[in-house]
Amino acid sequence: MTNLSNRRIAILTENGFEEVELTSPKKALEDAGAKVDVISPQKHKVKAMKDHQWSIEVPVDKHISEVNAEDYDGLMLPGGVINPDQLRMDPDAIDFIRAFFEAGKPVAAICHGLQTLITARVLAGREVTSYPAIQIDIENAGALWIDRAVVVDQGLVTSRTPEDLPAFNKKMCEEFATMKVVD
Repeated sequence: MTNLSNRRIAILTENGFEEVELTSPKKALEDAGAKVDVISPQKHKVKAMKDHQWSIEVPVDKHISEVNAEDYDGLMLPGGVINPDQLRMDPDAIDFIRAFFEAGKPVAAICHGLQTLITARVLAGREVTSYPAIQIDIENAGALWIDRAVVVDQGLVTSRTPEDLPAFNKKMCEEFATMKVVD
């Protein structure tokens, strides 16, 4: 099993994330020993979607205004349709995402979560996968879209759908384990 003790991981989300695309990676990270913070433009909690219905609420550990990428070893972006659409309209969220890429830190994104990476303009020249509906958007952002359960490119781990979570979680933890720990 991958050991992520001494790793701090940020999960950036808004209301409307796909429930299992946050809860499953968060559990995998914590089970591997990582300290995980749920970060959001929302102050206290964020609400999930499951089967096109509102579902659970997840506590927000830190508001986006309280964090810097320097405080974390990696970033995880869950999908859902509403979540990334709201995040990409928040300049602080986009700056936070971009800072991980500028620092060469690992990032994991699943399903529609890659839409925030399009807005952050960090996909050019990368190989990725995502939910098939956003393939053209990703290609227009300069990335090569590959139809595979998980794609890893220079510390960027991407997956298509909740069905890919076992492969996604494994690769995400492996990538987060190989990177230098922040002081």
